[in-house]
Amino acid sequence: MDKLFDSPWMLRLTALFLALALFLYIQIEEKRMAETGSSNETDVITNVPLEVYYDHENLVVTGLPDTVDVKVSGSSAIVMKTKLEKDFKVFVDLNSLLIGEHSVTIQQENFSEKLNVSIDPKFVNVKIEEKITEEFRVEPEMNNRLVKDDFIVKSMTIQPTRVSITGAKSVIDSISYVKATVTGDKGIEKSFEQQATVKVLDRDLNKLDVQVNPEKVNVKVDISEYSRELPITLKETGELPEGVTIEKLSLVTSKVTVFGKKAAIDALKEVVVEVDRAQLKESGSYDFKITLPTGATKLSQDQLIIHADVINESVSEEENVSKVDAEVSTDETEGN
Repeated sequence: MDKLFDSPWMLRLTALFLALALFLYIQIEEKRMAETGSSNETDVITNVPLEVYYDHENLVVTGLPDTVDVKVSGSSAIVMKTKLEKDFKVFVDLNSLLIGEHSVTIQQENFSEKLNVSIDPKFVNVKIEEKITEEFRVEPEMNNRLVKDDFIVKSMTIQPTRVSITGAKSVIDSISYVKATVTGDKGIEKSFEQQATVKVLDRDLNKLDVQVNPEKVNVKVDISEYSRELPITLKETGELPEGVTIEKLSLVTSKVTVFGKKAAIDALKEVVVEVDRAQLKESGSYDFKITLPTGATKLSQDQLIIHADVINESVSEEENVSKVDAEVSTDETEGN
């Protein structure tokens, strides 16, 4: 036996056998490593969309995240393949649940059985509510600081005036404001028209998650120069004709609207109209020009009608009375 192992040929055969065995072992291992990977790996797939199954037509679900994170552990090759292909899904099935609050488990499908999978979060608290639709009036609004100095928003009209809002019943019940906000650059001085997005807010001005139909409305904004309505005060000037006595002066209009720079208009208390007594020779109606006050740019009217009741001693008492009665009768007819 010793002689056999001492034979050079036996030693060569033994060495060849061992070399072949080692070669085959290495080939098998390399093939196995190529197919399955030789090392384990753990990775997190972030922002995986969460699918939700429920009656979208009649129900509203709140409390669910839009995405979740998925942690996978296993061989490097399978982990890498899962991350690249993303042919799996994560979901919650709420079809069997009733209206109310529930704690549900996030489920998964189509992951390799050779992977360990965990989802974050694993459980979520959801609220299932009835979906309802109601109509609300839309109120237009605009930041007055967008308007040029000495101009104001005279009016805003909106079309349509009402919109349909769909959402969970508790959310619909919490609606306090439905607004269409007009935007623009500073220095607006002309009327304009704009499409404005409808915003739905609760009493704390938090935006509510609802569906609005239509989402936008048309808003017309009427811009005008700043103005105020001021009382008219008469100031008599000039000399009365000889023999004429003023019994009474009365106004058809007691106020006038004054336009102009805000500071100047706000400083005015009244609009003074000068009445030239030299023109008042008999009872009747007279037109007097209204002088534009300092700082004003225009008036709602530039003429003022004044009714004067006068006594003219140069004519008979009967004529004076007749003229006054005729004037009174005309005034009553115009008033009717």
